[in-house]
Amino acid sequence: MGDIRGKAVLVREDLNVPMHDGVVSDDTRLRAAMPTVNELSDRGAKVLILAHFGRPRGQANPDMSLAMVTQPLSGVLGRPVAFIADCQGAGAKAAVDALPEGAIAVLENTRFHAGEEKNDPALADAMAALGDYYVNDAFSAVHRAHASTEGLAHRLPAFAGRSME
Repeated sequence: MGDIRGKAVLVREDLNVPMHDGVVSDDTRLRAAMPTVNELSDRGAKVLILAHFGRPRGQANPDMSLAMVTQPLSGVLGRPVAFIADCQGAGAKAAVDALPEGAIAVLENTRFHAGEEKNDPALADAMAALGDYYVNDAFSAVHRAHASTEGLAHRLPAFAGRSME
């Protein structure tokens, strides 16, 4: 991937973790993200984590927001993790641009957009506008032809994450 200092790297992870009373009950998937996310952060990239959570059927649902996994992920990674309230659009772009080198941010649930599971080209384009590179580190979702997996891989220089090794 070369020098990625200051570059925005969209990283598809599997953060679809089990919850019990609002608490992550098994952090295995969060721990699986650590090697890729920390390596990219250590290299100075702005690490932008894309993931889905549950099946919100293309509608925003606060019970399926990735905001609730941000703090547990921060604990696993041992570093701060920001939350960006969308995974596309001008607001998300402004938030990404404001991140310092090495920052880690979780973007809102990709499935809040109806086009995610349909691999909508417009949604994939909008997500791609946030990044310079794409890394798929979501082994459990690699078979899905969704905007945040297959769609992004055709729009940005694409790489496999450590979970794919």
